[in-house]
Amino acid sequence: MALVKKHIQQVVEELPQFSTLEEAVKYYHANNEKFDEQGYAIEQIEMFEGGGEELVKLLVDNPYVDKDTASKIASILAKMDGSRAPIESIMGLLKVRNAYIRNLGITTLQSYGDAIKYYIVKFLIGDDRDLRIFAINVLGDVNFAQSRDMLIELLEKEADINVAMTAVDYMAEIGEVQDIPLLETLKSRFQDPYVEFAIDTAIRSIRG
Repeated sequence: MALVKKHIQQVVEELPQFSTLEEAVKYYHANNEKFDEQGYAIEQIEMFEGGGEELVKLLVDNPYVDKDTASKIASILAKMDGSRAPIESIMGLLKVRNAYIRNLGITTLQSYGDAIKYYIVKFLIGDDRDLRIFAINVLGDVNFAQSRDMLIELLEKEADINVAMTAVDYMAEIGEVQDIPLLETLKSRFQDPYVEFAIDTAIRSIRG
């Protein structure tokens, strides 16, 4: 008996085209737990004006986002030109509770190189103490090429003990022997037992 070959026709679903950012975002949300469809939506979202900001929102608004989907979003953000990327919003990812999202934020920021310098300086020279502390943490987490120089410049003038001690913590990791005299001056500037302890600890770490 001859075998009869059955021809199975493959049905290929045609992916939609979007005329607005809102349409692409709606398609993303409508395909929850469908990685291929959401991945396509992520790529389309990035192409629209303001798409980068929207991608960051997808990470912030959903702390339980699937890791593969979150990584896809981060990879698309990392490929964006620094002039288009929503760098300040991505810096905000370092504040979220989800450690995986925070790490994605760090690696994404690292991809922009010098493009993030403007935003860090903006926070470091601002009047908001919390933002100065946040900028120092970004310098430490992202390991920016000029982190040490920027921390030194901050410590030369910083009058807030909490901001200064946050910077000292990172100087313990990236400081050099020639920075020790500057660190010593902080003892007389703040005259606080904790400052003396933190400075001495940082100096020991620098000297190895």
